[in-house]
Amino acid sequence: MFKLTHFLRPYRKNTYGGQFFKLLEAILELMIPTLMALIIDNGVKYNDRGYILKIGGLMILVAVVGVGCAFICQYNAAIASQGFGTAVRNRLFKHIGTFSHEALDQIGTSSLINRITNDVNQLQFAVAMWIRLVVRAPFLCIGGIIMAMLINPKLSLLILAILPIFSFILVLIMRKSIPLYKTVQRKLDRLAVVVRENLTGVRVIRAFGNVDYEKARFKGVSTDHAHTAIRVGSITALMNPATLLIMNMGILAIIWFGGIQVNGGRMTQGQIIAYINYVILILTALIVVANLVVTFTKAGASANRVNEIFQMEGSIKDPEIQRGAQAYQPIPGAPMIEFKGVSFRYPDTREYALQDLSFQVRPGQTVGVIGGIGAGKSTLVHLIPRFYDVSQGQVLIGGHDVREMPQEVLRSKVGIVPQPAVLFTGTVADNLRWGKDDAGEGELEQALAIAQAKTFVQALPQGLDTIITQGGSNLSGGQRQRITIARALVMVPDILILDDSSSALDYATDAALAKALKESTRGMTVVNISQRVSSIKGADLIIVLDHGQVVGQGTHQTLLKTSPIYREICISQLGNGEALEDEA
Repeated sequence: MFKLTHFLRPYRKNTYGGQFFKLLEAILELMIPTLMALIIDNGVKYNDRGYILKIGGLMILVAVVGVGCAFICQYNAAIASQGFGTAVRNRLFKHIGTFSHEALDQIGTSSLINRITNDVNQLQFAVAMWIRLVVRAPFLCIGGIIMAMLINPKLSLLILAILPIFSFILVLIMRKSIPLYKTVQRKLDRLAVVVRENLTGVRVIRAFGNVDYEKARFKGVSTDHAHTAIRVGSITALMNPATLLIMNMGILAIIWFGGIQVNGGRMTQGQIIAYINYVILILTALIVVANLVVTFTKAGASANRVNEIFQMEGSIKDPEIQRGAQAYQPIPGAPMIEFKGVSFRYPDTREYALQDLSFQVRPGQTVGVIGGIGAGKSTLVHLIPRFYDVSQGQVLIGGHDVREMPQEVLRSKVGIVPQPAVLFTGTVADNLRWGKDDAGEGELEQALAIAQAKTFVQALPQGLDTIITQGGSNLSGGQRQRITIARALVMVPDILILDDSSSALDYATDAALAKALKESTRGMTVVNISQRVSSIKGADLIIVLDHGQVVGQGTHQTLLKTSPIYREICISQLGNGEALEDEA
């Protein structure tokens, strides 16, 4: 947790100021029992109303000042803890944004959400408790012992007898509960995974009639989490009754032995009252210290989870030597995209997803990528914008190795339409301007026209200003795909990647889209991944993948003659007659 204390530096005044006022409050609190003893021994005993009013007024003043100090401390603690939490959360979010797809896959979305919310909240609470109680509780404990010994050293032997028993119970409870808190956090992550899967996949669950199964699965995970939380709660719940029992037994002993000393004239009634109050302060402070240990243990577990994120560095790093964007303009005569002996495998796997890929795509060419499921099509295009780094070989854009280009420069040249059509909450126009903030309405309409989306967008209630709900759930699959295509076109990239982005379109719309892209993207290099031969048959170059290897390159007609796999795909989709016509 100490690794995160630098986030508190902007709030040092609030931190130290809060602790100072809490210390002042504790000092004033230690005065109250002594003042009470003076009233009883010197005011009540002699019926001296003036003295009672005088000391009583002083007690009220001390209490009011103490309340004021507590308020100032709480105010500063709130500012420091909330500022700390906000700073950690912002830095976490920014750092996660630098992660490669590899790092995101490793940790998992649900765990990241839990760490940035639940774990940071736990750290915020720990910071607030640190400012409010770390100084106050030990000071009250030590100060109470000193004041009690000043009143009656012999009677203080009872405190020395109570403290070990009291401490033993606290340590025993903490030893049992602390490991369980870490288990609770892990099970909370698992619960978040199930909730996320159910909420995002609710349509699939209902379509397959698996509602009851998912209810049972959620109930199982939730019950498991609840049982662990109840177990740790049951253990910590023993703290208050056990400590109160010891505290009351101690007070009874003090009253018993203190009464004997009062009868012998060695103590006054006021001293007994003060002594009992100090014992209560000591034992209450110990309970607070025990709770602080639990709080900081939970915060320590959360801090480890947060630090784990900060210590992770994305495998995708910008080159050390940064040059201007102009330096990365395509080298004259160089291919726009070139794969040189590229092989790639995902982390923790032995098999290569891609093996020894070599091909060139000239500027302005349209290249189609086709192959069976799991052939490596999406993996191939993820290497172009450098979502992953190659295991072997080189990927070059305009003659430059993508690993030697700043990510911002590289991705400004690449417009990608991902396989799942991802839209964000906001208007249609907001989503279209993701690649170009200052795009005018004319540019948006042009991109929509090319993407075959202009007609349905104009038919929406507010046109471009129509609100898209979370994930685009108020649009059909085909509408979402066309808007994501238009979004990529708005930025006018050098390279446009379509990752099976027309799978939800009917054949007529798909054909119209292919024609519009060919006519309207002259000069733009287009990489089109598709399962449909009809979508790519007009491409300048078609790459056929099978089990991560290039098994064919060329035009549609060439591949019909030279690639048995491509010919088989064509026959299965177009029929033997049409495929033979194309071959002729």
